[in-house]
Amino acid sequence: MRIITLITLVSLCFYSCKNAEGSTDKKDLAEAEATDSTNIAEVWTKQQANDWYDKQPWLVGANFNPSTAINQLEMWQEKTFDTATIDKELGWAEEIGMNTMRVYLHDLLHKEDAEGLYDRMDQYLAIADNHGIKTLFVLFDSCWDPFPKTGKQREPQPHVHNSGWVQSPGQEALQDSTQYGRLKEYVIGTVGKFKNDDRILGWDVWNEPDNMTGPSYEDVEIPNKKELVYNLLDQAFDWARSANPSQPLTSGLWTGDWSDHEKMEKMHKMQIAKSDVISFHNYNTPQDFEKKINQLKRYGKPMLCTEYMARPNGSTFQGFLPVARKYNIAMYNWGLVDGKSQTKYPWDTWTKKYTSEPDVWFHEVFQKDGKPYKKEETDLITQMTAEANAK
Repeated sequence: MRIITLITLVSLCFYSCKNAEGSTDKKDLAEAEATDSTNIAEVWTKQQANDWYDKQPWLVGANFNPSTAINQLEMWQEKTFDTATIDKELGWAEEIGMNTMRVYLHDLLHKEDAEGLYDRMDQYLAIADNHGIKTLFVLFDSCWDPFPKTGKQREPQPHVHNSGWVQSPGQEALQDSTQYGRLKEYVIGTVGKFKNDDRILGWDVWNEPDNMTGPSYEDVEIPNKKELVYNLLDQAFDWARSANPSQPLTSGLWTGDWSDHEKMEKMHKMQIAKSDVISFHNYNTPQDFEKKINQLKRYGKPMLCTEYMARPNGSTFQGFLPVARKYNIAMYNWGLVDGKSQTKYPWDTWTKKYTSEPDVWFHEVFQKDGKPYKKEETDLITQMTAEANAK
């Protein structure tokens, strides 16, 4: 009986050890295929976020794309990387008191030439730093053309707002999970390369992730785009955080009802939960802008309005900047210099034919020659930033 029992115990031990060995193999494989959650830093606490923000000046700037580039790809590709224009236009921004820019990257730039991208980012950052400007980089974007292609970019469609801007990742990569590995490499590699660079203000992980592009490309958008983006954004935040950047991560809310956290869409809840600092967009009236600020105050973290200023909508410098100063909100208007993106034209140029310049510019601060579109606007920016950031 004792012999039988001993044999049984030995057999059970052998089976258990083999089973444990198999489990370990599976665990190792799973860990090799995914970011190890134990290496991901925690989302900043309110105290950490506010301590960081207290060290910043009042941040006022623009979404920057040089006037010679129709989109992110043309800005950054080697053949069209225009340092002379970047330097000149950031100089105009510096002259009116701007101290920060929001700048878009693209995953295909990293796929084709990662080291070249990093080198050009470094050149850009040196130019911006020389003008006293810190940069908020955008990693992914759900807006406009879902079929990006590297190489020579198309010419602007006459009188059409953002006729050449492209999504990142494009629709093909978004639907193809086998490409997520390279997207992970793009995020971790790029954030990791510059994770301690104090010329970088922060990382905007995904611009308007739930944007379905409206009338511009809605006929070719896939119906499950939002769900795919939701799942990928969740991972992208973790990828970026696994690089342990010294700069904060964020992703901005741009539409919807934010009055009650429990009733917010799951995309927006996730953006809030995973952001170190809160960012949002507002192209409506000053009253609506202030209402949104008061709704987001409940999270107790610094706020960055990463897109605003659409003159015909009532979103103006005169209406928004005093409100932003009152609540100490960082401000990034859309567009700096009139150029190939043609965002002086309104959104409805996709559905309504325009044959000449609009009576009132939609976006942009400067004309091509550096003259302000409206001097009273640049005078206001200069005055308010000088008063807020006086040493």
